[in-house]
Amino acid sequence: MVGTVTSDDLSARRANSFGPHAHTYAEHRPDYPAAAVRWALAPLGPGHHRVLDLGAGTGKLTGVLVAEGHQVTAVEPDESMLSELVRRHGGVRALPGTAERIPVPDGTVDAVVVGQAFHWFDPTRSMPEIARVLRPGGVLAGLWNNIDATVPWAAEFDRIIQSSASTPSTPTYAMPDHTLFRDTETDEFPHTHRRTAETLVITIGTHSHTLVIPKEERDQLLQRTLTFLHTNPPTATGEFDLPLITYVERTIRT
Repeated sequence: MVGTVTSDDLSARRANSFGPHAHTYAEHRPDYPAAAVRWALAPLGPGHHRVLDLGAGTGKLTGVLVAEGHQVTAVEPDESMLSELVRRHGGVRALPGTAERIPVPDGTVDAVVVGQAFHWFDPTRSMPEIARVLRPGGVLAGLWNNIDATVPWAAEFDRIIQSSASTPSTPTYAMPDHTLFRDTETDEFPHTHRRTAETLVITIGTHSHTLVIPKEERDQLLQRTLTFLHTNPPTATGEFDLPLITYVERTIRT
């Protein structure tokens, strides 16, 4: 007899769903705006810093950090995702590890940044571990790309792409409070992802809530997404910009 699938089971399945699709993820997921990264690291002052990209995936945030001139260490638990990161950013120090067990010494980084991954961490264990690797006065920042629901067609698109494994439509962009951190601030930045109808469907196919559902539901979701995009005037033909908002939260190591 199969037991009831709990929310923890579903979360674990979603967290572990990306590896087999690492190449597609790297090709079709959006990056992050440089302005958001600069704001996240602004408390450190000017110059190039030692930055740990935690839960780095295939390096979507890593690439922006490298372009900004920072000394980057990428930590990622999934072997396939980490291999894809190394293939694309070969000069970056890339290590297998988790937010709960970070493979770097105490106080050796100026900043820890997390792109679209904080919700996979165990906050009770990860916050003290992040604090351990940060120097006093260092920055912890989370960045999240979200569809800009102030654009009517994008809001409708966001509704259409939900699956039975989607989480409730409440914001997931938040870091837990912790006594080892202070002066939390937030900001948001406009961003876009250049797509066609077909490539945007591929992007949606890399989301965990579509990777873990049964094939029949997945096929139906992707088909209705394509139909919407082909019948929606702003997205019906050629390339277009998917409007995004990048939310950033930063806090300082005490």
